[in-house]
Amino acid sequence: MRGANYRTIKSQPRTSKKYIPGAPNPKVARFTTGKFRQDYDYQLKLVSDGRVQIRHNALEAARVAASKKVQILGEEGFYLKVVTYPHAILSENKMIATAGADRLQEGMRKAYGKPIGLAARVDHGSVIFEMRVVKENLDKAKLAMWAAGTKLPMRTHTEIIKLEKPVAVPAQG
Repeated sequence: MRGANYRTIKSQPRTSKKYIPGAPNPKVARFTTGKFRQDYDYQLKLVSDGRVQIRHNALEAARVAASKKVQILGEEGFYLKVVTYPHAILSENKMIATAGADRLQEGMRKAYGKPIGLAARVDHGSVIFEMRVVKENLDKAKLAMWAAGTKLPMRTHTEIIKLEKPVAVPAQG
């Protein structure tokens, strides 16, 4: 099957694993990487510029690409979070396309299909990844978000938000 068959949103998603035996687990290994702290200076968001389905393979590839770019900062130097979750179950009615296949298949009879993977549905403007870094590592974080965006099946852009530092209030007494 071609990638466009799974990229486009056509109908209602099938999400309940209760009624679909053999539905796979998501391939995203970790949804958070790095160390969450309150003293980061910037938050970067990878935002979708299209309405598509992202397969769980692509989400994991994008996460790995982003984390490899910022891994040199160490576990304490960044915080990466995968915001979207692959809920939609994708299925396929597998067909044999070789000579003599007409005697082995039933065609469209009982063509419900078997589950082959999961996908996350995102709309225009949906946040896919969030990353927090200090000011000195902002360029590396931008590069990491760009690398993650190249692995996804639509155009993306990065939003950079300057975080407010928590102000310590002196105790009265």
